[in-house]
Amino acid sequence: MLLENLSLLFFKNYEEAALSFSEHINCFIGDNGSGKTNLLDAIHYLSLTKSAFPGTDTQSIQQGQDFFMLKGRFAIAGQKHTVQVSLKQGQKKTVSHNKAVYEKISDHIGRFPVVLISPYDTDLIREGSEERRKYFDSLISQFHHPYLEQLIQYNYVLRQRNSLLKQFAERNYLDRDYLHILNEQLVPYGEQLARERQAFLKTFVPVFQKHYRHISDSNETVTLTYKSQLEGDDFAHKLLQAERKDLALQRTTVGPHKDDFVFLMDGNPVKNFGSQGQQKSYVIALKLAHFEVMDQQQHHKPLLLLDDIFDRLDEKRITKLMQMVAAHTFGQIFLTDTHLERTDKILSGLSESIRRFEVKAGTVKALG
Repeated sequence: MLLENLSLLFFKNYEEAALSFSEHINCFIGDNGSGKTNLLDAIHYLSLTKSAFPGTDTQSIQQGQDFFMLKGRFAIAGQKHTVQVSLKQGQKKTVSHNKAVYEKISDHIGRFPVVLISPYDTDLIREGSEERRKYFDSLISQFHHPYLEQLIQYNYVLRQRNSLLKQFAERNYLDRDYLHILNEQLVPYGEQLARERQAFLKTFVPVFQKHYRHISDSNETVTLTYKSQLEGDDFAHKLLQAERKDLALQRTTVGPHKDDFVFLMDGNPVKNFGSQGQQKSYVIALKLAHFEVMDQQQHHKPLLLLDDIFDRLDEKRITKLMQMVAAHTFGQIFLTDTHLERTDKILSGLSESIRRFEVKAGTVKALG
């Protein structure tokens, strides 16, 4: 899969830009704050219909404007696919594929897969369980659309249930029959999500462990497990057990939305026992496994986005990644860096198809 070109209008710090890409390596070079990462984020939007970073869609509209538009042309097995994402203040975001607007934006997810490796990846280790759930939910959704539909339905019923619990407290009444109807709707979705997550790890973990060994050259044993509240008990029973607590707290306190993916090294939490270098190797291995599993499932390589890795990774890990680039493990790559000379030195001899772009304060132009 290739992204042949990209155009932006009023997106973040870009008033307008139009770029054509190399089929292998594309480098965005510029100072910090110039807008390099925003170009990667535009590609992420085209693939997953949302930003890779925290915030609302409206925050992606350039200051002083009332809309943004992104457009890109993908090529897969000789077929061309034009994707457009646009948002106007006060209106719903629209996503179109070959000029046909999706009725459900979720139908786009997984068609044009992407993997991002960024300096913020260690947040998966340091932050709470919500970060890890979001990551794995997004990963699984990209290659298993029924999972995404289950997740959407689960979250919809969950919002209804939480709203009802708040109404009970505000109005000082309890309609237990209605609450149990929502329980009956929530249970099958929740149980299926838990099963899918557990099944996914059986495929994912061996691939992840292989990449960790390659990246780290170390002997520690790494793994990750799914910690589910539903293990050993059915969801319906758990909801009934938690009913008094849910009423008091005015929210649903049990279910897959409270589960976690636990990152372990030699049986201990990576967050507490892993060095900074080990944590970096852990999350890079996660992303490389993400890439390989997506490649296997989709039968075409995802786009790989590398954000400032030359600044944030040590020479050993960069060398390992570049060995994979040289071996054509990856397909099309987009990377950012602050120094053209360093980028050229690292990429020297890796590819005959490299395109470089100079980024300055929201403007971008091809070099050479």
